[in-house]
Amino acid sequence: MIDFSQPADAVAPQLLGCLITHNGVTVRLTEVEAYTGANDPAAHTHRGKTARNEAMFGPGGTLYVYLSYGIHLNGNIVCAPEGQGQGCLMRGGEIIEGETLARSRRQKPERKRIPFANLARGPGNLGQALGLSLEDNGTPVTLTEREAEPEWVAGPRIGISKNADAPLRFWIPNAPTVSTPRGRPKL
Repeated sequence: MIDFSQPADAVAPQLLGCLITHNGVTVRLTEVEAYTGANDPAAHTHRGKTARNEAMFGPGGTLYVYLSYGIHLNGNIVCAPEGQGQGCLMRGGEIIEGETLARSRRQKPERKRIPFANLARGPGNLGQALGLSLEDNGTPVTLTEREAEPEWVAGPRIGISKNADAPLRFWIPNAPTVSTPRGRPKL
């Protein structure tokens, strides 16, 4: 059983292979990033609690949902002791149930069909497939733990400018739903 009172870098690899169910769609997580709070300049919580990031300081096992670039709703699973502001960004996953619903949220009629592997690849796409909204901020996550630990690797986070080289991105190697670049693991 995942202990969400652990730091984000300990919880993140435990999330790989787990199932997240939200608004009629179930996703198997294949990629996550840890954000470790006050000591992590890339974390939304690095400078303390604000109205925007307040949910990240809440109890472990809840959602922190935020709008990225004014376009994408991204979701983190809050962890570490309450008040520390740590969480794991859900970066990528495989749709297990609810593909038709996920596709209706993601597919624009005028565009060619989105490949299955891309439906929840990337944090904004995953958030859209799950139907995340800002109203989900602070609500408990519905998680089914994995039956066995998958092989996983860690490497630098992507899509950020601060503390990007920290090996706080975790993914299942060769999973087609992992964001590119897949990179090489830090040794």
